[in-house]
Amino acid sequence: MAERLKRYAAKLLFQFRVIIAGDSGKRRICEARIILLKATSGKVALAKAKQKGRKSQHNYKNSEGNLVRFEFVGVVELLCLDPACDQDEVWYDIVELLLPSERRARFIPPESTLNAIRNGD
Repeated sequence: MAERLKRYAAKLLFQFRVIIAGDSGKRRICEARIILLKATSGKVALAKAKQKGRKSQHNYKNSEGNLVRFEFVGVVELLCLDPACDQDEVWYDIVELLLPSERRARFIPPESTLNAIRNGD
């Protein structure tokens, strides 16, 4: 009997490493990316996530002619979404907060600052 595929979400970390006069500097712009995977186990999902991260790496020259390396740093987190999540859920995080509804303004940003709203997507 074949093992059932489960849904996994992996949070990947990438860095933009700009090389100026042979120096990459210490502070770098980074991207956190969440991807969906189907796999038979967490170990298989982790291997797939790493492979996808490595395949996403690329290099280019920026507008100032400096080499930019978009590099995969690693897998930050890996979640099994089945059976705990609904079909439309792609990520969850469980945290403890002090009076979250009473301090809503501290945790929930204005809608106008949400990326998809701000960028008109």
